[in-house]
Amino acid sequence: MGREELPIADWDQQAIGTLQHRVRALDAPELRTLLDHERDHADRPAVKNLLVGRLRRLDDGAEPTAGGQPPHSDAPAGARSGPPVTPATSAPPSHAPPHGTPQQPGSGFRDGP
Repeated sequence: MGREELPIADWDQQAIGTLQHRVRALDAPELRTLLDHERDHADRPAVKNLLVGRLRRLDDGAEPTAGGQPPHSDAPAGARSGPPVTPATSAPPSHAPPHGTPQQPGSGFRDGP
């Protein structure tokens, strides 16, 4: 079977986190097709466990749900949104001494009561 015939495009390049979302939309024959392909090609244990687990849930009466492609964002992963920080909006610098202040020195580990 060619890769273009698989129920999920670019199957072999997909990360497990993406596949967990996408396999929910597949029925049992599609999952078996992917499981056979996985066993014959990459043979990734985590992916095989995912497919077998989903097949079990379908056998127990679960229905395919809206899975498919997760929402895509043009923002880079981990990017923050909101207004940029400028010198006018940033907090003032704070440089506290590491062991107390000259007027109130910190106590060391070996100082007694």
